[in-house]
Amino acid sequence: MNTQRILALMKMELYKMFREPAYLFLMILFPAVLTITFGFAFSDPELGLDFNLMAPGLFAYACIFIIMTVAQSFAELREQGLLRRLNTTPMSSTDFMFSNILSNMIISMLQVVIVFVLALLFGFRSNTDIVGILLAFLLMALFSLSSVGLGLITASVSKSAGTATGISFIFILPQMFFGTFIPITDTTRPIAMFLPSYYATDALTSIFSGAALTSANILIDFAFISIVSIAIVIIGILLFKKSGNK
Repeated sequence: MNTQRILALMKMELYKMFREPAYLFLMILFPAVLTITFGFAFSDPELGLDFNLMAPGLFAYACIFIIMTVAQSFAELREQGLLRRLNTTPMSSTDFMFSNILSNMIISMLQVVIVFVLALLFGFRSNTDIVGILLAFLLMALFSLSSVGLGLITASVSKSAGTATGISFIFILPQMFFGTFIPITDTTRPIAMFLPSYYATDALTSIFSGAALTSANILIDFAFISIVSIAIVIIGILLFKKSGNK
C-alpha cells in the first residue's frame, strides 16, 4: 500500500466530487436543508418540542445518506471494469479502494460539521466539554465507515448505478426509521438494536446530555460501532473486489 499514491488519489477524487453540482447538492446541501427543516419544526417552544433531543439523530443521518452515493459511484466504476484495468497499471486495487473510502469518509464528516454548525444556530446546546465533542466526531467518523461499507456491499450486488440507488434504501430507511431522529419505542427497539445507527445515536445522546465519557453505555456503544464498522467495510471491500474483477 503506497501512502503517497493514496493521498494523491484522495485529492483527485475529492476534486472530482466537488466539480459535480448534483453530487454537491446531495452530499452538502441536502443535510443542510434537512437540518434547517427540522430546526424550524422542533425549535418552536409553542409546540413543546426539544431540538436538543432531535440533533443527535440528525448527525447520524448525515452519515447514513452517503450509502446511496457510495453505491452509485462504485457501481459505475464496476460497470466500467475499472478494477480489471487497474491490474494492468502500477496502481493497486487496494490503493484505489482505500483512497475512495477515505474520500467518502471526509465528505461524510464534512456533512456532520455542517449539521453541527446549523444545529448550534437553531439553539442546540451540548452539556459536554470539548473532549466530549471530539469523542462525538470520532464516533461519527467510525460510523461513516460502516456507511461506506454498506455502500460497497450495495454496489457489489447491483447490476447498474440505477439499481444501486434503489437497493441502497434497504440500508438507509431502516436506520432512518429505527435508529436516528424517530423516537424508539419498546416495539421498535428489538429491530433498532441490530442497526449501527441506533448505537451511534444512543452514544451521541449520552455524550451531549453530559454523561461521563467513560460510562458503560458510551463505551459499549463505541465498541459496537467500531467492531461492526470495521467488519462491514472489510466485507464490502472483499465483495466489491470479487464482483469488480468478473
